[in-house]
Amino acid sequence: SSPHLVQVRERIRINGQPISKELFSKYFWLVYNRLEETKDPEHGSMPAYFRFLTIMAFHVFLQEKVDLAVVEVGIGGAYDCTNIIRAPVVCGVSSLGIDHTSILGDTMEKIAWQKGGIFKPGVPAFTVAQPERPLEVLRDRAQEREVSWAAVGWMWGTPWLGGLSLLFPQCPLYLCPELDDFEDHDGLELGLAGSHQRCNAALALQLARMWLQRRDCWGKDGGDRDGGVRPCRGPQDLSTAPVPSGLGELKEMPPSTKLAGRPVPLAPAFQPTDAMIQGLRDTEWLGRTQVLPHGPVTWYLDGAHTTSSIQACVRWFRQAALSQDKPHDGSEVRVLLFNATGDRDTAALLKLLLPCRFDYAVFCPNFMEVTSATDNADQQNFNVTVENALTRCLENQQTWTRLLEEKGGQDPWLPAPPWVGGLLQPAPTRGTLLLVPPSPRPLNSPSLVFPCLAQALRWVAQGRDPHLAAPMGAHPHPAASSGAVLLREAAAVRVLVTGSLHLVGGALRLLDPTLSQ
Repeated sequence: SSPHLVQVRERIRINGQPISKELFSKYFWLVYNRLEETKDPEHGSMPAYFRFLTIMAFHVFLQEKVDLAVVEVGIGGAYDCTNIIRAPVVCGVSSLGIDHTSILGDTMEKIAWQKGGIFKPGVPAFTVAQPERPLEVLRDRAQEREVSWAAVGWMWGTPWLGGLSLLFPQCPLYLCPELDDFEDHDGLELGLAGSHQRCNAALALQLARMWLQRRDCWGKDGGDRDGGVRPCRGPQDLSTAPVPSGLGELKEMPPSTKLAGRPVPLAPAFQPTDAMIQGLRDTEWLGRTQVLPHGPVTWYLDGAHTTSSIQACVRWFRQAALSQDKPHDGSEVRVLLFNATGDRDTAALLKLLLPCRFDYAVFCPNFMEVTSATDNADQQNFNVTVENALTRCLENQQTWTRLLEEKGGQDPWLPAPPWVGGLLQPAPTRGTLLLVPPSPRPLNSPSLVFPCLAQALRWVAQGRDPHLAAPMGAHPHPAASSGAVLLREAAAVRVLVTGSLHLVGGALRLLDPTLSQ
C-alpha cells in the first residue's frame, strides 16, 4: 500500500503488521544488489522509488510464502507498475475521485479508464456505486478483456478455464450492494468512522468472499447441504475458517444485460462470517478518520486530498466534533491545519472546509522541522524545495482569505443571519489574523503560516498536549499572540489535520512517538 505515514515499512505488511526493520533491511539490500548486478552497465539505471518498493514487496511476499497478497495500485491502474499480475484472484475499484490529473486525466471518465486497466480476462471484478458515465467506462473496460490462456476448472457452478468463462471471456464486473443489504447487517459495526467507509466495507466483503470461493473454500452451494461449514482447501491458515452456507452465487451475465437501469449487474448480498464481522469491527487505519484526544486538545486526522474525500472528511468531522460534550463555559476553539501538494485544486478543497466554522486556519509544509537534517529519513521529500513548499502555503492562505470574504451567507450549512427589527443584519465578522505576506488591503482572515509542522503543532497546542513541547518564545506577530491566549484559555481545542497524507503522517510522528519505533 502507499503512501506510508511515518515509516516506509508500513508499505509492506504481513498479517497486518509492517515487516520488521531487520526483514526490511535484509530484503532491501538483497533486491538492490541483485538489480545492481544485473542492470545494463552502459544504459541501465535503478528503478525509481515506488517501482523499487513494488519489486521488493513482491519479493518479500514470495520469500515469506504469504497465502494472500492484497496489492494497492500507486496511481491509476492501467500503467501503474503494480499492474503486472497476469491472473489475480479478484480485482476491486473503490469510489472514483479527481486526483493526479496531470497523469490520469482531468475527468472522471478518463480516470475510470485508467482504473479499469487492472481488469483481467475472466477475473471477477467489483466496484461500488459510481456516477453513471464513469461506471459505463468501467463496464466497457471490463468487456474489452480477451482470453489469452486456459486451464480447466470450476467457478460459480459453471465450468471455467482457469477462471476464464467458457461463455463470456470478458472480465465479469459486478456492482457491490449497500452494506445495509447484507444479512444481519445490524451486527456490522465498523472500526473506521465515517459514512463513506460503509461502501469500502461492502467492497472488502465481496473481495474476501470471492477469494475464499475461488480458493475452493466452499462448494458450488456455498457450504455443506446440511447448513454447516467445511474446512477450506486453500491456504493452511484458512484450513479451519468457518464458511457459512447460502452465500449466494454470482451468475454470469451477458455483457449487454442491464439490471434495474444499472450498466453492470448487482452482486448478491450474503451473510458475512463471524470472522468478517470481527474484521470490520477491529479494522484500524492510521490517518483516516482518526481521533487522538490529548487532554483539552483533540486531534482529528484524515488524509483526504480530493474533493470527494474532503466532503466525506467534513461530514465525519462535523459529526465527530458535535458528538463531543460541549464545554460548560462554551469556550471551544476549532483549528484547521492544512496543506496540499501536487496539482490539486486547493481552492476547491478549502471551499469545502468552510462549513466547519474554524476559528483559525494554519498552513505549513509537510517538513517536520525547519532544517531537514532533523527530519525522519522516511518522511523527506527530495522533489520539492523548502521555498516552493512555503510559497504553496502562502498561496493557500491567500485562497482561504478570499474564500472567507466571498462566502457571505451563501453556505447552506451555516446558520442564517439574524433578523433584527425586520432588517437582515450581517453576521459579526472575525478579526484579521494574517502572518505573512503583508496585504495591500484589510483582510478578514483568521489564518497563519508556519515554516514547519513542529512549530505549527506547538502553536496550536500551546503546551497543553503532553506529547508536544511548548512554543519557544513569543511569536512576533500580534495576531499569533492573541490567538495563543485564546488557545491556552479554551476549555476544548479541536484540530482537524487534513489535505495531505504526508502532512497527517508528519503530525502523527510528533503526536504519537511510538509510531517511529
